[in-house]
Amino acid sequence: MMVGLFLSAFTSATLLPGTSEAALAALVASGDHAVWGLVAVATAGNVLGSTVNWALGLFVDRFKNRRWFPVSPDALDRASHWFGKYGLWSLLLAWLPVIGDPLTLLAGVMRVRFVPFLILVTIGKAVRYTLIAGGATWIASIISN
Repeated sequence: MMVGLFLSAFTSATLLPGTSEAALAALVASGDHAVWGLVAVATAGNVLGSTVNWALGLFVDRFKNRRWFPVSPDALDRASHWFGKYGLWSLLLAWLPVIGDPLTLLAGVMRVRFVPFLILVTIGKAVRYTLIAGGATWIASIISN
């Protein structure tokens, strides 16, 4: 169960699809595991996935002018400009759907130092999973009464 949650959270943080929120909510609702442990496992998996994105971003510049590269150099420049404008603190939003994964990749492109990256991404993702777990606990308590 915990390994499945970790893997779901990991893939959810990469450009691959994942269902970590649903997996976490289901495990919390089952009542078979400590909620804090589930939140910790989901957060760890999701942060590790974001770290993979960051590491990939470090090497993206080598390939940006290749024909097969999926992002145009102009789009990459615009995204870099956006990140430069909103800065490091935008990494607190790395948990958001659609923009979170590219944001962590862009942090690598922009050469954000690893420790600040790790701290900000972990805070944002831990808060999200804590809120999801709290909501699942609340709903499960309503249903069981």
